[in-house]
Amino acid sequence: MSEEGGFGITVAEKFFGLILLIVGALALYFTLTSTQALSIYTGLFGFLSFVILAVGLLLIIAKTE
Repeated sequence: MSEEGGFGITVAEKFFGLILLIVGALALYFTLTSTQALSIYTGLFGFLSFVILAVGLLLIIAKTE
């Protein structure tokens, strides 16, 4: 088990963060543009979309040791 062989893990983390960022942004966009259809659930889905977006951003900016 080498400690310096973690380059693939770092790239995978950044890639997964980018995918989460894109999915969160799309979910937030579609949530906010379809408020009529969601009615009372707009806040819930908006919050959940924001959480996905924030986790993706956190994975991108996090420094892996």
